[in-house]
Amino acid sequence: MGLGRFGGGVGVARYLARLGARVLVTDLVPEAELAEPVDAIGDLISAGAVRLRLGEHREEDFAGADLVIANPAVPRPWANRFLKAAHDAGVPITTEIRLAVERLPNPERTVGITGSAGKSTTSAMIAHCLRAAGLSTRLGGNIGGSLLDEVESFGPGDAVVLELSSAQLHWLDAGAGVPDAAGFSPRVAVLTNLSPNHLDWHGDLEHYARSKAVIAAHQRGPDRDDFVTADDPALNPALREWPTPRARVVRLQADDPAGDPWDVSSWLRLNIPGAHNRLNARVAVAAAACAVERFTGEPRGADLARRLAESLATFAGLDHRLSFVCERGGVRYYNDSKCTTPEAALLAVRAFAEEPGVGPRRIHLIAGGYDKGSDLSPVARAGAGLAGVYTIGVTGPTIAAEARRSGASVQECAALDRAVAAASAAARPGDVVLLSPACASWDQFTNFEERGRRFAELARSLDRERSP
Repeated sequence: MGLGRFGGGVGVARYLARLGARVLVTDLVPEAELAEPVDAIGDLISAGAVRLRLGEHREEDFAGADLVIANPAVPRPWANRFLKAAHDAGVPITTEIRLAVERLPNPERTVGITGSAGKSTTSAMIAHCLRAAGLSTRLGGNIGGSLLDEVESFGPGDAVVLELSSAQLHWLDAGAGVPDAAGFSPRVAVLTNLSPNHLDWHGDLEHYARSKAVIAAHQRGPDRDDFVTADDPALNPALREWPTPRARVVRLQADDPAGDPWDVSSWLRLNIPGAHNRLNARVAVAAAACAVERFTGEPRGADLARRLAESLATFAGLDHRLSFVCERGGVRYYNDSKCTTPEAALLAVRAFAEEPGVGPRRIHLIAGGYDKGSDLSPVARAGAGLAGVYTIGVTGPTIAAEARRSGASVQECAALDRAVAAASAAARPGDVVLLSPACASWDQFTNFEERGRRFAELARSLDRERSP
């Protein structure tokens, strides 16, 4: 249910076909809009192993199946009439991520990361640290693709790092999809932060927070598992309803590196900008140190923490996450298309506002996109301190109106190409043009990667004669 565009649907279809299952892929999106993922399973369609039902769902397909695999992007699945048809017919429901974790050869060697912002970068940093420590490490989950493509090649000694979204975690809870489904939490669980997000999927903040809490809900105690976070329940109302983790808790102080179990700040030499990325790195080092101790028996301590922290000097960052694109006429262009929350956009702005020689008045922000129900007013108000705000997408008019009330210089561009052109025309040498949309991409692009690639193409195609 839901082929999707991020690789999970393709991965699970191919995996099930390899097992000899008769697979029906059904998606409300018509085939013309799913050309890339359909092409990725074209050989299976030609061989008759996979059939397509695109542009619609049919209740009889769900009620007559042996198993339904729901794409986690399907919102409010508990109220979805097609999934209810499967449930009422006694058909078990599962997801790609549950199929993957159920097939890990050694679930004891898992690290899971969730959070409203920063989880992709933190996940990749943890994987980088574990590899630097000599561990064979696999990275997957919400970060893209499907672990089912390679899970059969995993060995019991492999460490598995999983970025987990709130929707994926909802489906990993006990009783999800079938009454006797076991709950899953990783052995080392990481929460980067928690703030309102994906309320269009969850319905309210309470359900969102409860789904996030699955990251630690099924851990077994301080002698077996770890929970690492820099978020503070005293400052974050959404965390106050969380159950107290049963694992050993490592809680970093967000504004105080000396609050780390080991103060690693003096050992960090990062190639990616921003105080938030330094915090992500501290969380990653703490989590990786816990994992190394759990997986290998090496005591976590200052020596291990220093080695892990210093290894991040070679961490290049992730595409579409504050990644440098090019410089044109002394203006630098940065792609932060993965930024789909207001909090992440504010962190990106702060990263450059605090950079020597830049400051807020040299930042040209491109923001807007699909409406997930988030409060975008903080991003709009932040525009008053910037060189300019250039809005795109469905939420563009809302951001623009609020930004104008705050005194910002605003151009409503609607489309990304016009926003890049307008920002480029206004920017001066030493300025930064930053795509940090604060919104999902689905109103105008297939996914955030396509949006980011388009931004990079536009920036690189600017008049090369302006380059120093």
